[in-house]
Order: sequence, then C-alpha cells, then structure tokens
Amino acid sequence: MPSLIDIRRRIRTVKNTQQITKAMKMVSAAKLRRAQDRVIAARPYAESMQRMLANVAQAASDEEASRIPLLAQRPEKRIQLIVMTADRGLAGAFNANVNRAAQKFMQEHSGADIALELVGRKGRDFFRRRHKNITGEYATFFQKAVRYEDARDIAQKVIQRFEKAEVDAVYLVVNHFKNVVSSVLSITRILPVEVPAEKVIIDYIYEQPPHQLLRGLLPRYVEVEIYRAMLESAAAEHAARMTAMDAATSNASDVIDRLTLNMNRVRQASITREIIEIVSGASALD
Repeated sequence: MPSLIDIRRRIRTVKNTQQITKAMKMVSAAKLRRAQDRVIAARPYAESMQRMLANVAQAASDEEASRIPLLAQRPEKRIQLIVMTADRGLAGAFNANVNRAAQKFMQEHSGADIALELVGRKGRDFFRRRHKNITGEYATFFQKAVRYEDARDIAQKVIQRFEKAEVDAVYLVVNHFKNVVSSVLSITRILPVEVPAEKVIIDYIYEQPPHQLLRGLLPRYVEVEIYRAMLESAAAEHAARMTAMDAATSNASDVIDRLTLNMNRVRQASITREIIEIVSGASALD
C-alpha cells in the first residue's frame, strides 16, 4: 500500500494537471466562438457560389462546357488527396479519425497512384512515416486564424496539377463542424468540379459568354471550398479540444476524490495502529 506522503504527492500532481486542462478548455471555448462565427459567415457565400455556378453551367452549352479543363472527367488513375488535420493534439479522436479515413480511402483506391497534400502538423507527422508520395506539407496554417491566401495557394497548386493532367481527381478529407459536441467527417471530390443541379434558373444578363464566366468561376469555387473546409476544420478542432479537456477535468476530479478517500483510509489505519501500539504498551507496563 502506498504511503501517505506518496498519496498526497499524487493528489497535488493531479490537481496541477486539472488546472492545466481547465485552462485549455477555457482557451478552446474562446477560440471556438470566433471560429464558429467565421464558419457561419462563410457558409452562405459558399452556398451562393454553388447556386450561381449551377445557373451559369446550365446557360453554357454542353460542348462549350466539355472544353473547360476543370470539368474534364478522366479515369481516376492518379489521385490527389488533401488531408486536413490539426497542428496540435489533445483533441480526442479528432486527428486519428481523419488519418484513419485517409488510410481507408487509400486502401479502397489501392489501384491508383495517390499523392498526399497534408494540411496540419498531425497529419504530416502521421503520413511522413507511412506514405512516400507527399507533394506538400503545411504545418502552421492552424496556429493562427485561417487565411484565405493559404487556401488559395493550395487551390492553385492542385488546379495546376489537374489542368496539366498530373492528377485525374482531387479529394478532400476534413472534419466539418456540426456543433460543440460533434463533427462530421467527410471525403469529398473537388476536382473535377461536379456542377450542382439547380432547379431554379436565374435569367442572368451576361456581359460575356456563359462558358467564359464558367471558366473563371471554377477556380474561385475550388478556392472557396478549400477555404471553407479549413474554417470547418478549425472550428471542429476547437470544439473537440474543449470537449476533451472538459472530460479530462471531470476525470481529474474523480481521481482526486478517490485518492482523497484512499488517503483518509491510510491515515485512519495509521492512527488506529498507533492507538493499538500505545494501548499494548500500557498493558505491558501493567
């Protein structure tokens, strides 16, 4: 049985850890509010972009649309996979779920040559030892507020690879923010662009042919999708970390209660033993 000093030392250690987890929970809660506001503000723009893209695509003829590089359908022999994780851990299964989903995707497409674009330190550290074909690593994007310029750099890179036929498809693995306690893991194809079917057609007045507008809208659409995914991932990360740190703080309280109870039992046993020794000594003197 551990001594009283060892139990007190462990209680002190757990209390120090509890203070850290509680502080991390508060920091993540503050960051989550800002990240959630940015996600909510970005969603209407992305949805409007999808509707406008559908309307312009319907105005363009099929022959004209077929000549646009970003709409080219090819057999998926070479795939670019963008894996979006966090830069830090202590967020429960947030990073592990993304890495596991990416591995499963590669197993399902084992016949294709898959290149990885790794956004986030945790994904980079995980796949650096497990996959050779890594075309890009971005390990500092989520250490600050998500910037559109970073998303644009990634989008331009994958767009150029797709237009040069270096890859036949581009997929994105990301956690989408749903609410504070849960997120939705998704794998979506962003290239070639799948023009959404829109039933309500808006009669635009075009200053240039629709296919030219469509050619200019598609790169912007890819940029917005990657930027939105980065915002969703950042918000989901803070929510996951806040939930994990809240659970850790609660578990620390339970550990402290059990250790305190054990300490009281050890102290009571020690006092009882000392009383017995005193009584036994007094009886021996008599």
